[in-house]
Amino acid sequence: MVRSYFRDIYFRSGDGLTLYARDYPGPASDSPIVVCLHGLSRNSRDFEDLAPLLQRSHRVIVPDQRGRGRSDADPRVERYTAQTYILDTLRLLDELTIDTFSIVGTSMGGLMAMGISAVAPSRLSRVVINDIGPVIANRGLDRIKSSVGSAMIFPDWTAAADHLARVNGVAFPNYGAADWLRFAARACSQQLNQVALDYDPNITVPLSADNSEVSADDLWAMFATLSDKPLLLIRGALSDLLDPACAAEMHRRHGAMQLLEVSDVGHAPMLDEHGVSEALIKFLNLPAAH
Repeated sequence: MVRSYFRDIYFRSGDGLTLYARDYPGPASDSPIVVCLHGLSRNSRDFEDLAPLLQRSHRVIVPDQRGRGRSDADPRVERYTAQTYILDTLRLLDELTIDTFSIVGTSMGGLMAMGISAVAPSRLSRVVINDIGPVIANRGLDRIKSSVGSAMIFPDWTAAADHLARVNGVAFPNYGAADWLRFAARACSQQLNQVALDYDPNITVPLSADNSEVSADDLWAMFATLSDKPLLLIRGALSDLLDPACAAEMHRRHGAMQLLEVSDVGHAPMLDEHGVSEALIKFLNLPAAH
């Protein structure tokens, strides 16, 4: 395992919450920046293996979005939206005086990357989108709605790992018991004598609201703002959220997009699969086109 160092950052959101991020320093004071954005029910620990590898060439910023990990839960659940998370992330980067950056965005984090491109296109250098697109397959979305928040507290780490294996086993058919314990260590935290999933169960409330969904046309319009950005799309071959047809259409609309499909993995690749981090790092370090 790669040894790494990061500093803890706490900052205030525009609406008064205390939010958290990890800041992995790069090899030089002027190293390029990459921001890693996690998925809906995840947190910054999802990148704890990838970040030290990226850190060899980049400064790496990894936030916990509100309601996850060490960031405050939001008492106003209607603010659990991608738009809010984008504002939080840009506020963090402004406080760190970071102007330009690349993004590695998993699932919800990939949608955030599209949104950031729409509102601040000049700030983005390169984008990696992990297993999400403008058309979100209903079967995957229904699975997420039914599983997130359905069971939150477990008597021990083994019970937590067993639950996560039942919920996510279709996405990681080759995982064994040790893999699921490692998965649990990223997704859960110890709370007194119990283990709990490390997010506010209310994060899914806006998903059920009648007016919560951004239309596919809106998402395609946001995706279009990436047309002049180097883009790498990573797709799990077993994904139930990003269909092959959507990935193909993304490539048609962004002809220079690179596509990496991860075999025997569903939604979403953890980015520690064989060859994935190497391809991702190679992409982030390609020389700028002129």
